[in-house]
Amino acid sequence: MPFAFDIFCTVVDNFGDIGVTWRLARQLHDEGHGPVRLWVDDLASFSRICPAIDPARETQCEQGITIQHWHADADREPARVVIEAFACELPAPYKARMQAMSPPPAWINLEYLSAEAWVEGCHALPSPQGRLNKYFFFPGFTERTGGLLCERDLLAQRAAWQADQAGLAAYWASLGLAPPAPGELRISLFAYESAAVPSLIDAWRQGPHQVTLLVPVGRALPQVLAALGVEAAQPGARVQDGALTVAILPMTDQAGYDRLLWSCDLNIVRGEDSFVRAQWAARPFLWHIYPQEEDYHLVKLEAFLARYLAPLPAPQASWVQGMMLALNQGESCKDLWQKWEQYREIWGEHAAQWPRDLIAGGDLVTRLVKFLETKI
Repeated sequence: MPFAFDIFCTVVDNFGDIGVTWRLARQLHDEGHGPVRLWVDDLASFSRICPAIDPARETQCEQGITIQHWHADADREPARVVIEAFACELPAPYKARMQAMSPPPAWINLEYLSAEAWVEGCHALPSPQGRLNKYFFFPGFTERTGGLLCERDLLAQRAAWQADQAGLAAYWASLGLAPPAPGELRISLFAYESAAVPSLIDAWRQGPHQVTLLVPVGRALPQVLAALGVEAAQPGARVQDGALTVAILPMTDQAGYDRLLWSCDLNIVRGEDSFVRAQWAARPFLWHIYPQEEDYHLVKLEAFLARYLAPLPAPQASWVQGMMLALNQGESCKDLWQKWEQYREIWGEHAAQWPRDLIAGGDLVTRLVKFLETKI
């Protein structure tokens, strides 16, 4: 049963919120669940991950999805399904129209992702809003949550990409790089600022193996350059120091970022969207979670690590946990990094199995559509 969707997104952290909602909109459309209108308040940030977007246009169509510049006084006929992403506040005229609709629309609040246990008890609960119920839909890691965004053919695409040696060589060439040399490690870094970053730079440039660090333009880049004594550098530049070569990449669209994650041996990612895509990449990753007041983000990190590391033997689990905590607390990772070679194989095996376990209960769109079929 197809629906019509309105998705509202307030861009809070440049790319995280719009990254999630853009993937959601495309998957709903591409998998035939109905027409989608995506309301976005910051089209300039949106255009960074989707260059076809024109920030000056009020309404436009991209990849079959209507993109609507969102103003506080937006007053349009609501869709059959209204999704407000991450508790953004819908425009008052639009909400008034929702209250008057008969039959009423399905109203979904898509929440932030969390591995905390309480999420299972709150997922899909209603909140009365006048004549309507607003339902809280929590992405998560268990069958009693909303699952994670994952396109129908994503894992097959990723597996084919990683098995195609000629394709990988062409990909590296497109970035101006040769294929990895024997023993070389390729790492992507798309993180927030952290005092731990210089310690990783030191570990890599002083290490016994060649490391190529691929850094898209972003918040961590100035730290990387400063640790190497470089004031500034543009996309396409290369900086070499000891065993470390830093390749600076331009900002890319989401498909390009997925391919980067699929191609690297280790990915250092941030926020929510990049964090989820790193898991589907089936490669080891370090998650730099978005900082919150009173260090509540560390509670969320520990909750995820408790689930993610449960299948690993205690020594390896303790090491991965130590690396992630050090990154997020701004502590030195230099000594911890010395165990990478010792633990990388078992971590890699776990990283390959993890997405298969996650998808077993269904992806977020599949679960969302099943939920909507019970409400409409």
